[in-house]
Amino acid sequence: MQTDTEQGYHYHVIRRAIEEIDAADAPLSLDALAGRMGMSPAHFQRVFSAWVGVSPKRFQQYLALGHAKALLAERFSTLEAAAGAGLSGGGRLHDLFLRWEAMSPGDFAKGGAGLTICYGWLESPFGEALVMGTDKGLCGIGFVGEAGRDAVWTDLAGRWPAATLIEDPEALRPWAEAAFGRTGETRLHMIGAPFQIKVWEALLRIPSGQVTTYGEIAKSIGSPKAVRAVGTAVGRNPVSWLIPCHRAIRSTGGLGGYHWGLPVKRAMLAWESARAEGIAAE
Repeated sequence: MQTDTEQGYHYHVIRRAIEEIDAADAPLSLDALAGRMGMSPAHFQRVFSAWVGVSPKRFQQYLALGHAKALLAERFSTLEAAAGAGLSGGGRLHDLFLRWEAMSPGDFAKGGAGLTICYGWLESPFGEALVMGTDKGLCGIGFVGEAGRDAVWTDLAGRWPAATLIEDPEALRPWAEAAFGRTGETRLHMIGAPFQIKVWEALLRIPSGQVTTYGEIAKSIGSPKAVRAVGTAVGRNPVSWLIPCHRAIRSTGGLGGYHWGLPVKRAMLAWESARAEGIAAE
C-alpha cells in the first residue's frame, strides 16, 4: 500500500505530465513523456501505474480535453435516481464509508463561534492538502497546488473567522486517509448556508467515475432556475474531493471552473475514470 507521501509525489509527476500533454500538438509517446519528466521510461511507467493503474497512453486519453464530453455522454448521473440510495446516517459513497452531519443555520451565522477546528498539512493523491475538522468530522480540504499554502490557509480559515483553530494533523489523519481512498471510515461536518448544504448533499449522490451538470443539480434540489446560484455553491464547497464538486460540469461537456485549479479537476476525473474501468474489468 502506498503512503500518502508516495501518492503525493506521484501526483506531482502526473501534474507535470498533464502540463506537457496540454502543450503538445499530438499524443506523446512513453519515451517522450519520460524524457520530459527526467525519468527513464521504465521508472515513469511504474510511477504512472502506481498512481492510477493504467498506462500513460491510456491515461492521456482520459486527460484529453474531450474526456468531459465523453463522460457526459457515457457516465452521466441523474440525481433523482441516485437519491434513492439515501444518505441519512451514512452510506457507501465514492468508495468510502461516509457519515455526515450539517451545522444548523443559526450556528453557521455565528461564523464558527464556539467551534474548535483542528487543521494539518497532509499529503494526498493530488498533492499537499490543508485538512480541517471539528470533533464531528472533516469540514475543510483544500489543495495547495499552484496557489501555495498562504492562499489556501487564507481561503479556508477565513470561512469561519470566529472559530478556534488548533494545529493537530494526527487528530485528522484517520479521517483524511479514508477520504483519500484508503481504509476506514470518515466523517464529514458540513459548515455552510442552508442552500449551499443542499447543493453539497446533491454532489454526494454523484457516483465515482460519473459526472452531472449544474442544471441537473439545480433540478434535484427543487430549484431548476437557480443554475448560477448552484454553480456558486459548488465553487464554495469547502471539502474538495470528499464532497465531489469535481464531478459537476457544464451541459456542453466543458469542465467549468474548479476552485483549486482545472489541472487538479482533470486529474481527479481521470483518476476516477481509470479506476472505474479497472473495477469493471475485474
